[in-house]
Parts: sequence; C-alpha cells; structure tokens
Amino acid sequence: MESERELLLVEENPRKGGLRTMPFIIVNGSFERVASFGLQANLIIYLMTYYNMTAATGTIILGLWGALSNGLALFGAITADFYLGRYRAVAYGSISTLVGMIILWLTAMIPQLKSSPCSQIQHVCNGVTALQLVVLFSSFVFMSIGAGFVEPCSIIFGADQLENKKNPENERILESYFNWYYASSGISIILAVTVIVYIQDNYGWKVGFGVPAILMFLSVLMFQIGSPLYIKVKPKTTENLVIGLFQAAVAAFRKRNTRRPLSDCDGFYRWPLESDVLTPSKDFRCLNRACIIEDPQRDLNPDGSASNPWNLCSVEQVESLKALIKALPMWSTCFMIFVDINVFSFSLLQTKTMDRHIFPHFEVPAASFSVFMIAALTIWIAFYDRVLVPLLSKYTGQPRGLSPITRMGIGLISSGMSIALSAITESIRRQRAIEEGHEDDPNALVNMSAMWFVPQYALLGVAEATHAVGQVEFFYALFPKSMSSIASSMYTVGTAVSSLIGSILVSGVDWLSSTGGKTSWLSSNINRGHIDYFFWLLSFLSFINFLYFLVVCRFYESLNDGSSRLSHVAEDKECDYRLLHES
Repeated sequence: MESERELLLVEENPRKGGLRTMPFIIVNGSFERVASFGLQANLIIYLMTYYNMTAATGTIILGLWGALSNGLALFGAITADFYLGRYRAVAYGSISTLVGMIILWLTAMIPQLKSSPCSQIQHVCNGVTALQLVVLFSSFVFMSIGAGFVEPCSIIFGADQLENKKNPENERILESYFNWYYASSGISIILAVTVIVYIQDNYGWKVGFGVPAILMFLSVLMFQIGSPLYIKVKPKTTENLVIGLFQAAVAAFRKRNTRRPLSDCDGFYRWPLESDVLTPSKDFRCLNRACIIEDPQRDLNPDGSASNPWNLCSVEQVESLKALIKALPMWSTCFMIFVDINVFSFSLLQTKTMDRHIFPHFEVPAASFSVFMIAALTIWIAFYDRVLVPLLSKYTGQPRGLSPITRMGIGLISSGMSIALSAITESIRRQRAIEEGHEDDPNALVNMSAMWFVPQYALLGVAEATHAVGQVEFFYALFPKSMSSIASSMYTVGTAVSSLIGSILVSGVDWLSSTGGKTSWLSSNINRGHIDYFFWLLSFLSFINFLYFLVVCRFYESLNDGSSRLSHVAEDKECDYRLLHES
C-alpha cells in the first residue's frame, strides 16, 4: 500500500522527478568523489610531513578512517530507509563531508593546527599537540559520517526520481541511469587521483586541500538547488529488516527448550499471510523454534500478526537469518583481498623514490599510480562482459560465463600474485638504493623506473573487478529478495572489517619487527626497513586464505552455478497451510 501511495504521489506531481533532476544528483555525487578520493590518495604524505607520523602509524590511522567510513555506510543506509529518508540523508551527509574538508583545509592554512616538518639536517622533530590531533581527527570523523550517508543513498535517491512502474521503458531508463552514474563515478575517481594529486604535488597543501573543499561546496550547492524538483520518498514505516534478524535470534534463544514439530506447517507463523515461504528449511533447525506458534490465543493478535515479535517471528524472518549465517563463511574469505588493497599505501612511498617519468618533461605523481588499478578494473569488466562471457557461456552453460564462486577465486589468486610481485619489486628497489648509497636517505631517487609497479597495480585492479562483482552476485543468489539491500551492504561492511584488520596487522608487524631495538620492517626510511618482508607475509596470508576459500566452497557446491539454495519455498507449496487468523 505504501508503494502504491508513493506511485500515486509521483503521478500527481508530474513536475517532480524525472531526467531534469539528474544533473543535480550526478554532479553532487561526482564532485563528492573527486573531493574525497583526491584527499585520500596523498594523505599519508601529509600525515608523515606535518604530524610527524611514521609510515606505519599513518597507514594505521588511514585504515581506521576507512573502516569507520565503510562501517557507517550500513548505519547510514538503515537510517535513511527507516528514519530520515534518502533526501535528508544525502543532504546532511554532503554538509558533514564539507565541514570535514574545511577543517582539514584549515590545518594546512593555520600553522598552529599542525606541527612543523622535521629538520632534515638536525633530525629534530617538534611534537604534535593533543589539540592538533583533535582537530585532524575531527575532520576525519565529519567526512566519515558524510560518506556513511552519501555513498549508500545517493545512487538510490537518483533511482527514486526515475522509477515509474507503469512506464514500459522503466527498466531501460533505470539501467541507463545506473550505467551513467557508475561511469561518472569512475571518471571522478580518475580525476581525483590525477588532477587533484597533481595540484597537491605542484601547488602545495593549501591549494591541494582548498580545491576539494570548493568542489564539495559546489556539490552541496547543486544538490540544494535541485531540491524543489526532487521526489522525496518518505522513510519506510514497515519493520526494519535488521531488527527482524535480531528478533529471530532472540526468539529462537528464548524458545530453546521448545519441542520442534515434525509434521505439517500449521504450527508455524507466517506473516504477511500472502508469503510464498510456507515452512522453514531443514538447515539450522534450532532456529525454527522462533516461528513456532505455541499458543495462538497468546502469541497472535486478532489480525494474525505476532503479539510479541521478540518471542514469535515469521518463517521469512527465520529464513533471512539462516541466509545471513550461510553467507558468513564465504564473506569472511573476502577480507584478505581488501587488506592487500588497503595496505598498498606503502607503494606510494616506494614510487616516490623512483623515476616516474613517462616522457622527458612529464612525471607521474606518486599517488597517481593507482589510476593503473582503476584502468585495469574498468578494462577487465568491459572485456569480460563483452568478449569472455559470450565465449565462456558456450562451454560452461552459465549465462555469466563463470560462476560467482569461480570469479571470486580468480580474484583471490590475482590479489596474492600482485602482492608477491610487489615483494619482488621492492627487494630489487631496496637493493639498488643500498648499492647507490641511499641507505640513510629515504627521499633519494633510485635509478629505477616506477613503471615496475604497473603490473601489480593492474593485477590488483583485475582482482578487485573479478572478486567484487562475483561476491555481490553470489550474495544476491543466496539471499531472498527481501534481503537485497543486505546483499549489497555485505561488500561495504567487508571493506570496513578489512580496513580494521589491515590496521591491526600493520600495528602488530611494526611492533614485533622493531623489538630489541631493530629497525622496523615498516620504517619510514624504507631503505632501512623491509617492506618486501611485509609483502611476503601478505602473500603467505593470501595463500592461506585461498586454501580456506577452497574449504568453504565445499559448503556451497549447489550455488556454484549461481542458483539459489532456498529451494524449499517451491518444494513446500503442497503444504496445506491454514490461515491463522481464521482458526
């Protein structure tokens, strides 16, 4: 009923929504990405220079920042769906991001808000005050809150403006919108890691942080200018899916001593009554207690709904909880690939000491090398979709060429190979630096081309493309339709957990390798440290993770063709279900 009212609202307001809103929404998202990614690409250098952080400490802080931003995306999506609405979520998130960028820009403009760079001659460093760190971290928090609201809501808010189920061209219009939105996102990221990074390297941090702040201001302004034209879908008043999962777990625990019925489905609670899921599956049967009706008079309201949702849950809620539990083992295999991507900030320190000239008078900024990863990711997705899928589908019988699980495995292998190549390249770079007498000068240029790092960036791009797309498709096949939003959120939450794991791993390696007065593997002087050892450790962990992935795959054999395991819905159609409110 709610969706029907929203559709009527759209039809009664023909001046709202439509293609006229797209420039405002796409410009808002594009400028936000240019500003955000432009700041992140080079930030490790800023932290090491003006806050006297070591390479390890800076990487840990950036990892925690990434974990917070990605973790808040799930919170932002839930808040937008059930409390704020997507319009206010994007508006508040954009403003929060702008506040964070202005604070970060002020740290570059006001000398008292940052420490002075260390003296290269006397090796003297001024300490960083608590106030300076509070100001810095507050900028990160504001930007994380903003990203948590904007990232999951912006693209769906745009779809709200175009969706019209009575239009026969509805699907084509939405597909075109999604393509343009993702294309603009890719272009934005490329501009961020090239143009913004170039400005920071050549015009300093005052201009380098000021330009993203100005872009973010324009992003907020454009979004607000389009406000009178937007369709503003109200928050849902229906039950929160995430709360429903908790209710199913609590209800099953409370009824842990209840006997499970062995026969018909009469004793199971189903809501809404039109649901296709008639009986719970046989997997995790201990959870089936949550949907058992013990006393209809006590457990049900006159309309058939549960009187206490924390004591009686629907079959749908129980099956959703089971689907989530089934997904967790495979989801945990994705952490390592994102750890590999997140700790690649050390590669920035490596390429900064190497010859980055493509042409005699053009030098690629060190932080811009990630553009090779983005380019490889984009090219691989297009190549796989247009060339490999038609060829592979003839031999595998799969409409998408390779199954989601197979593509995830290819991504894990590619990621491990990329890190192994990085270890080999760093061993060669470090050896040359020592031979050239640069052991005590981490800023000295080594007579070695930075193009050595292009293959590992490209491999990492292919790894992310194959694994990420395969993972999302896998979750969509495993989860019921009601959990589509959770399926897309699993990827974001996985990156958050990976950022946290990466920060813990960097902290542990830095501490263990520096015990006894030894030089840390992750020393800021990379010519004395051993980043290659750290990369070999990541390669070994990636190999162990791949073995773990192979073990986990044995539990998903029926999903290896991309089909759903939730077949009990169709099998149990013959169950003679009795409408509870009529009994």
